Amino acid sequence: MPMAAFLPTASGRSGRPLIGVTASVHGSRIAWWANHLALRRAGARAVRITARSPFPIDRLDGLVVGGGDDIDATLYGETARPHIRIDPERDRLELNALDCAARRDLPVLGICRGSQMINVHRGGSLHTDIHEIYLEAPRLRTVLPRKRIRIEPDSGLYRILGIAECRVNALHHQAVDRLGEGLRVVARETAGVVQGIEAAAHPFLIGVQWHPEYLVADDRQQALFRTLVAAAAGESTVIAAATA
Repeated sequence: MPMAAFLPTASGRSGRPLIGVTASVHGSRIAWWANHLALRRAGARAVRITARSPFPIDRLDGLVVGGGDDIDATLYGETARPHIRIDPERDRLELNALDCAARRDLPVLGICRGSQMINVHRGGSLHTDIHEIYLEAPRLRTVLPRKRIRIEPDSGLYRILGIAECRVNALHHQAVDRLGEGLRVVARETAGVVQGIEAAAHPFLIGVQWHPEYLVADDRQQALFRTLVAAAAGESTVIAAATA
């Protein structure tokens, strides 16, 4: 299916929309530059947001909740594990950012940890270690697309990617468990691990467990950023049309 078939055509705002990308103070800059490049290619400006370098969310046109450290398990009613690195300041930053984004109806893309944070923000929980639950799940940790997932054909994620199956990368050991309010699972890997969530009643609120910013040569994956930017620019997308 041609990308133009499910990307927006009518422009709302003028100029390049401003997208915030949340990150850890101690995190790698590689992820930031990968997201920055993906958003720039999609026609947006990007600003890196950390607990030590905050930015007013009400000045943004859209939000990417990025990958990184695990989320504090006490936020979803579990016991924190001492050997797991967490970043409580970032947790608070992103929960507040998602609060503001919800009030303003901003388009939001959650990546890996960011997808999990969307779920926690809406009252959901996580598997603190997927390999304790999904015994058949492969122990992959790679930026290369080596994991096969299936996407629900009636989902916004499917309308963006235009494909029911694809291969993605894997840099996580946690995943969505109990769904948060208003969310649905729209993608899973073969072993059953949740790989994609979205809010049906929101113009653009999607979380993916993989890292599309690293799949720079995959035009379908880059469509996630193009559709996010289009929604941030006030354009009508098929995601918004399907949830109207």
